[in-house]
Amino acid sequence: MTRLLALPSLVVVTAVWGATFVVVKDVTEQAPPMDFLAVRFLLAAGVLALWRPGRLLTLSRRQWANGVVMGLLLGIAYMGQTFGQQYTSASMSGFITGMAVVFTPIIAGLLLRRRIGLSTWAAVTIATAGLGIMTVRGFTIGLGEGLILLGALFFALHVVALSEWSTAGDAYALTIVQLGVVGVLCLILGAPNGLDVPGDRSFWIPVAGLAVIATAGAYLVQTWAQARLSAVVAALALTMEPVFAGVFGVLVDGDEITVRIVLGGALVVIAMAITEIRTTTPARIPETQAEY
Repeated sequence: MTRLLALPSLVVVTAVWGATFVVVKDVTEQAPPMDFLAVRFLLAAGVLALWRPGRLLTLSRRQWANGVVMGLLLGIAYMGQTFGQQYTSASMSGFITGMAVVFTPIIAGLLLRRRIGLSTWAAVTIATAGLGIMTVRGFTIGLGEGLILLGALFFALHVVALSEWSTAGDAYALTIVQLGVVGVLCLILGAPNGLDVPGDRSFWIPVAGLAVIATAGAYLVQTWAQARLSAVVAALALTMEPVFAGVFGVLVDGDEITVRIVLGGALVVIAMAITEIRTTTPARIPETQAEY
C-alpha cells in the first residue's frame, strides 16, 4: 500500500512547489536569493531537527556521508538555477530545469547500469515535449541557460542518488542532513556580503511557510517516496511542477489560459499516466532489479 501511495505523494509535493512560485518571486524581491535560500533551508532543517532530534543519532557514518553528498548535489542545483535565472526568462528557466527528466534515465543507465524500458523513454519524451510547449518562446544559449542546465544536471543527480540511497527508515534523518547542507552552502556563498534579510513580517511569514511546508514537509515526503520509486519515475512526477505553477497562476494571479498551457500540461499528464500504469502493475519485479 505504501508503494502505491509514493507516486501520488510526490505529485502532491509538486503541487505544493507549483503553488509557491508567486510567493518565492515576492520574497526574492526583498532579499538576495542566496540569503533567502540559506534562511529557508536552515529554518526547515532546524524545525525537523527540533521536532525529532534523536533521529540524527540513528544514521551510520555511511548514511551521514550519503546525506551530505545529496545535500551538496541539491545545493549546487539550486545555485545553478538561482544564478541562471538572473540572465534568462522564467519560462526558459522552467523548461531547462525540467530537462532533469531527460538527464535522469541517462545517469541511471550510465552510473547504475539500469535498463531503461521503452515505455519510460516514451513518457520522458512526451513530458519533455509538454514542458517545451508550455514554456519555450524562442531559444538561445547563454550564461543563464548554461547555469540552469548545470542545475538541471545536478537536480537529476540528486534524484538518482535519493532513489539509490534513501530507505523508509532513514528518510527523516536524511532530510535533515540534506536541508542543513543546502542551507550552510548558501550561507557560505552569501557570507562575503553578510546575511541581508529584512526583519518585517511581510518577509518572515511567507518564508516560515515556505520553510515548514514547501521545504521541510515537501522534501521529507520526497525522500520517503523515493525510497519506494525509481529515479526516472520520480523525475517524471517532478515535471508536474510547472503544470501546477500554470494552474495556480491562472487561479491566483489571473494569468490567461493559453493553448500552450492546456496542450503542454495535457502531455505532461499523459506522461504521468504512463508512469502510473507502470508503477501500479501488479506483477512487479523486486525494486533492486526493477527496470527504470
